[in-house]
Amino acid sequence: MKKIGGISELLEEWKEYKEETEYLYDLEKLGEDHLLIEGASSELENKVGVFELKVILSGENDKGDAVLSIHPGAGGTESCDWAEMLLRMYTRWIESKGYKYKVIDYQRGDEAGLKDVTLEIKGKYAYGYLKAERGIHRLVRISPFDSGARRHTSFASVFVYPLLDDNIEVELRDEDIVLETFKSSGPGGQHVNKSNTAVRLIHKPTNIVVSCQSERSQMQNRRIAGRILKSKLYQRKLEELQEEKREIEDKKADIGWGHQIRSYVLHPYQKIKDHRTDMEIGDVKKVLDGDLDPFINAYLRSEVSKNAI
Repeated sequence: MKKIGGISELLEEWKEYKEETEYLYDLEKLGEDHLLIEGASSELENKVGVFELKVILSGENDKGDAVLSIHPGAGGTESCDWAEMLLRMYTRWIESKGYKYKVIDYQRGDEAGLKDVTLEIKGKYAYGYLKAERGIHRLVRISPFDSGARRHTSFASVFVYPLLDDNIEVELRDEDIVLETFKSSGPGGQHVNKSNTAVRLIHKPTNIVVSCQSERSQMQNRRIAGRILKSKLYQRKLEELQEEKREIEDKKADIGWGHQIRSYVLHPYQKIKDHRTDMEIGDVKKVLDGDLDPFINAYLRSEVSKNAI
């Protein structure tokens, strides 16, 4: 019924745009103000573009919430700092869409940046849009940590999973899970807890590890970690069924050259290029401040074209 309701909603919206198109066509035939018609047509074109993306995002989990994790690649402080920059970029994008997010787990870098972060994002189509960001992101810049002001290349990997509804069942056997507890601390060392309220779950068959330290209760952290573990296992199963070339977790073994989905070049010139669609944007500040829609939309449309061939 939920799926039928979604299709009905899209059909009603399409009917509305069809009627608007016919109305503008009639106005043009009657010789109405050209500038007025042009402005209305441009507005309608934008609305149809958004509608097109809704049609594209018709997968089982596309409308739902998401889990996003960022892991720095090899490179020590440089990569940890790059992971922190990506976290800032995604939280800005999330806020611009009106979505809500919670930091589920955050591990600080030894000198700067972060070693690992997991966010829970809630909002309509959060997973559908963010799945376009799954992959390895490459940064080229003059290092702020290099006294010789040399150019460095850093890598970080982004993983995105659908946050499962409680009515979707994924089998978790107690004998397959190792539970560890530890003292929690927020970004920058805030909210340090003297008791072991933070939880880490290790799924032995897949070696997937999930941590949660966002809540003050160990029971709550365990519940959230269990839900995210189910989400990761569900995504893994989907990829196996779709026979993708590489499973998400296997990408962690090689966060480096030749595997990046996007390059962010800040020196010697400034340009961000998505290697899947060949889209390039010169305003790197705007993108790093969260303006990701051009890259996300281009990727989603390219996937539809690829599957249609």
